[in-house]
Amino acid sequence: MKFRRSERLIDMTNYLLDHPRELVPLTFFAERYSSAKSSISEDLAIVKETFEQRGIGTLQTVSGAAGGVKFFVKVSMEEAKPFVQELCELIADPERLLPGGYLYMTDILGNPTIVQKAGRIIASAYAETDIDVVMTIATKGIPLAYAVASQLNVPVIMVRRDSKVTEGPTVSINYVSGSAKRIQTMVLSKRSMKQGSRVLIVDDFMKAGGTVMGMISMLEEFNAHVAGIAVLVEAEETEERLVDDYLSLVRLSNVDVKEKKIKVHEGNYFIKNGGK
Repeated sequence: MKFRRSERLIDMTNYLLDHPRELVPLTFFAERYSSAKSSISEDLAIVKETFEQRGIGTLQTVSGAAGGVKFFVKVSMEEAKPFVQELCELIADPERLLPGGYLYMTDILGNPTIVQKAGRIIASAYAETDIDVVMTIATKGIPLAYAVASQLNVPVIMVRRDSKVTEGPTVSINYVSGSAKRIQTMVLSKRSMKQGSRVLIVDDFMKAGGTVMGMISMLEEFNAHVAGIAVLVEAEETEERLVDDYLSLVRLSNVDVKEKKIKVHEGNYFIKNGGK
C-alpha cells in the first residue's frame, strides 16, 4: 500500500511520539510506507523542524548501518513557565488547607492534563540522561512517575511501606523521616530492578527529603545509581534539607493556617535548566 506524504507525516509523527528515546531505523519507515529512504529522510527533516518550532522535542540522527532517528521530548521555557505559574496559583488556593497545615493535592495529582504536562516538563530535563527506570513511593507520586516514565520510555518501579505477597521476595530497609524524625520502613521487590540500574527518583512532594534519602538507600541494596531526583512540590521552610541535588517545579514557601494563606512560587527547574 502506497502512502501519500501527508499520511506518512501524520503516522510517522504519531509513531515517534509513542516511542521516545527509541532508535528507529530508516528501513523501518521505508518498509512501513513502501517508500525510498531518500523520501523518508525528507519527511523526517520536516518532522524535526516542526517539532523544534513547536517546542515538542527534537530528532537526533544516528549514522551508520545500524543508524536511524531518536525522538527526545523537549519543553521550552516559554511553554514551561506559564504552566508552572498556573500550577502555583492552583496550589495557593486557601481552600486546599487541611487541619495540621497539610494541603489537599489529590485533585491535582488526579488530573491527567496537569500530570501529563508536569511529566513532560520533568522528562525534558532528563531526556538525554542515561536512565533505565523511574522510581517512586506509593501512592501519591505514582501518576507523576508514570507521566515522566512514558516520556522517557522506561518502566516504573514502586517502593511500598509494606510487603505484598504478589511481589515475591523483597528487600526491606529502615529510614528516618526527615520531617517527623520517625523510623519508617520501605520495601521493594527483588525482581523489580536489575543490579546496576540508573534510576530517576520522582515524587509528588518533598519536605526535608527523608523519603528520598530512603529511596537512595534502597538503591544501594541493588547497586543502582541515582540518575536524578525530581519532585512536583518542595517545601522551602525546613530545618534541615537532606537532599541537595534535585529538581522541583513548585516551591511551597509558607503555609499560614491561621490567616489561611499559602505562599507558592516556582521551583528550581528554571535555574537548573539555565533559565532559558
